[in-house]
Amino acid sequence: MPDDAELKYYTMTKKAIITGIEAYLPEYILTNDELATMVDTSDEWIMSRVGIKERRILKEDGLGTSHMGEQAVKKLLAATGTAPEEIDMLICATVSPDMLFPATANIICDKCGILNAWGYDINAGCCGFLFSFHTVANFIESGKYKKAILVCGERMSGMTNYEDRTTCPLFGDGAVAMMIEPSEDPSLGFQDAIMHVDGVGRHYLYQTAGGSLYPPTHETVEKKLHYIHQEGQQVFKYAVSRMADVSVEMMQRHNLTADDIAYLIPHQANLRIIDATGRRMGLSADKILIDIEKFGNTAGTSIPLALWDFKNKFKKGDTLIFSAFGAGFTWGSMLYRWAY
Repeated sequence: MPDDAELKYYTMTKKAIITGIEAYLPEYILTNDELATMVDTSDEWIMSRVGIKERRILKEDGLGTSHMGEQAVKKLLAATGTAPEEIDMLICATVSPDMLFPATANIICDKCGILNAWGYDINAGCCGFLFSFHTVANFIESGKYKKAILVCGERMSGMTNYEDRTTCPLFGDGAVAMMIEPSEDPSLGFQDAIMHVDGVGRHYLYQTAGGSLYPPTHETVEKKLHYIHQEGQQVFKYAVSRMADVSVEMMQRHNLTADDIAYLIPHQANLRIIDATGRRMGLSADKILIDIEKFGNTAGTSIPLALWDFKNKFKKGDTLIFSAFGAGFTWGSMLYRWAY
């Protein structure tokens, strides 16, 4: 039976707050000029269409998403003064796990000496951060867990066809780890989320082979079916409307105006989609945080990577909206108030 102190903790109102955030980026920088030597493209063409100048690539053999996640987690533990045994949950959001099983979350725990935690992977495309943060927040707010780590990591280069000029300029690699803990202040931290899925997206953005439908064979490799396939115009059409719609819906649900919002942190996929979302929300350009130019599209890692990149801008109590759209289709928005 729990004692009185434990009962009080379980029954008090709690909000999930980010108490630390660290990132790991591979050293190698793949520029648009280098891409232009590989496929028929140019810096001007890429910048005018998606706004990406360079992206980080994990080039070393034998390393995957768990390596980047491990480095980010170790930096997080050091920065927050946390011992590995204090962590009681670790969730990893990724579409590029080291392998289908075991979960990359399990591998990261082992590499970091996190022995008292349980966890698993979440695959929600470019909405990986939103879906996984919502999940972790619910565990924290239940009162059963006090120190959780959310890792968002992607080695997108491993599933990118560098002979396909339409997709190879888009994606980059990296990982972010954040500490999520409970707060008794209801005005801070995770406030609300609106999440959606629509399986029609499976026709427009997918990786054909490698699963149970098309297991790996010589034929799937020869036909390059293990790479990302994207119908760009269809994905853009859905993304540009749904990401904006769900962001405006969040504002309306909480009676927020553009003046109430400190920053929009959007999924970093395409400058035109980001601009359209910001305009629908009535935000000025200085309230939209963008770092796609230097990191590219890191899928579900892009929002936390921007949080890490711009964390010195935030003040305690700042109202932030996160917004994303990804494979599935998946899309959603989140209302969060910065806690430190």
